Amino acid sequence: MKLYPDKLNAHLKGDLLPIYFFSGDEPLQLGEAADAVRRVAREQGYTEREVMHAERGFDWNELSAASNAMSLFAERRVIDLRLPSGKPGKDGGAALVEYAERPPDDTVLLISSSKVDKRSQSAKWYKALDKVGATLQVWPVEANDMPKWLDQRLRSRGLQPERDAARLIAERVEGNLLAAAQEVDKLLLLNGEGQLSTEQVEAAVADSARFDVFGLVDAALVGDVSRLTRMLDGLRGEGVEPILVLWALTREIRSLADMAAQVEGGKGIDGALSRVWGKRKGPVKAGLQRHNRVRWQQMLRRAARLDRVIKGAAVGNAWDELLQLSLMMAGVRLFRATG
Repeated sequence: MKLYPDKLNAHLKGDLLPIYFFSGDEPLQLGEAADAVRRVAREQGYTEREVMHAERGFDWNELSAASNAMSLFAERRVIDLRLPSGKPGKDGGAALVEYAERPPDDTVLLISSSKVDKRSQSAKWYKALDKVGATLQVWPVEANDMPKWLDQRLRSRGLQPERDAARLIAERVEGNLLAAAQEVDKLLLLNGEGQLSTEQVEAAVADSARFDVFGLVDAALVGDVSRLTRMLDGLRGEGVEPILVLWALTREIRSLADMAAQVEGGKGIDGALSRVWGKRKGPVKAGLQRHNRVRWQQMLRRAARLDRVIKGAAVGNAWDELLQLSLMMAGVRLFRATG
């Protein structure tokens, strides 16, 4: 059966299933889901736990041996199997199918895995696990959904946040779900249950945002000036090398210059976006609508000069130049573009 993260706690109020397969690339949600199963298992008398790491070279016979040993000693136990790759391989797939066909009565098999692709979800082993147990996938929380996620988490901890409190935390911990969870716990410790004001959040929440170069690119494309300046400051504060930021910006500018040429050649924006990944179509389309081919080429020339600044071959401050280039992408005309 397929489970969803927000329905897991309700499901765990009943008897445990013999198999749980949790997957995804968001470590906080994945870890908390597995913790919930382990906690309920202890409450239901599964006092023994065996951890296995199914990495390269793992002997899948260990899984069969462990399940047989449990039945011999009549111990209620959790097999905690870690599958970092998300793919068990031929031998692992066969072992999981065999296990699912005859799961021991005294055992809960809990598998924690990285993201499982569509092809693997159609594999015999995945379907076998889903048939007798539960499969659950976790996904990263998008920036637009972070305030809602935080509001729910605050309320689940007995806090009643003002409308802008969750938004403020989201801005401070942008992209870092673990930091967000830690800030919620800290706010509870500092203020106790009850009303939570924006002023209390401002006083307590550290600026632990995890800024990345690709997030900066998207902020520039959609014209979010406050976000891009904040992200650029964050990258600088984290010690990110200017050349890495320039690489990401230049890569995107070159791509947009090519797509703008296609649009002007009659292909149309939708046609030019045909090879752009789904969630990036919005930012890229915004960039195409804002600037024409000539403007993107001007930015390429500015990026080339910035490369010389970073390498010490031209005069200038690399971070100031990166800000100006990002603002150009966002459509802010603070200066006359030069070749």
